[in-house]
Amino acid sequence: MVRHNNVVPNGHFKKHWQNYVRTWFNQPARKTRRRLARQKKAVKIFPRPTAGPLRPIVHGQTLKYNMKVRAGRGFSLEELQAAGIPKKLAPTIGIAVDHRRRNRSLEGLQTNVQRLKTYKAKLVVFPRHARKFKAGDSTPEELATATQVHGDYMPIQREQPTVELVKVTDEMKSFNAYAKLRLERTNERHYGARLKRAAEAEKEDKK
Repeated sequence: MVRHNNVVPNGHFKKHWQNYVRTWFNQPARKTRRRLARQKKAVKIFPRPTAGPLRPIVHGQTLKYNMKVRAGRGFSLEELQAAGIPKKLAPTIGIAVDHRRRNRSLEGLQTNVQRLKTYKAKLVVFPRHARKFKAGDSTPEELATATQVHGDYMPIQREQPTVELVKVTDEMKSFNAYAKLRLERTNERHYGARLKRAAEAEKEDKK
């Protein structure tokens, strides 16, 4: 029997737990279905890239993530103007636009302007009608060699920090970091008293 004024054990362990287990037997079929859907979409939107419009390089929000770069919502109007692309033309040639974004740094502006210029140089614009070419459309030679881009194009490269290797010297080995820290702490603690003592000694010397 239980001690003290506790509940008498009467555990209910015969629930129908099999009815509440979530299975995932359709995972392989879902994988196949998604792959076929991607292939159909690629055929439907040919010759446009499968990854969607070009996105800008932006820094993450908050102090925790602002050192990391990621893809943003769209290019600002200032970036489009600097790259020489009209804001109404941009969405029609696969460039995402975000009219609310503001450029807070010159480096970010220059990076995205260069990204737009590189994209513009690689861009192949097909005419709306096969035999009617307009200003801005690519030449027939470029159209003949154009291929559809699958997956991410112009992916965002995150810079890897470089580590400088230094040979360990005898001076480094003999250096006692703990003792140095203790000494500096002591110096800081006695700084005011030593300054006062030096001033008093200087006054005594003048007398």
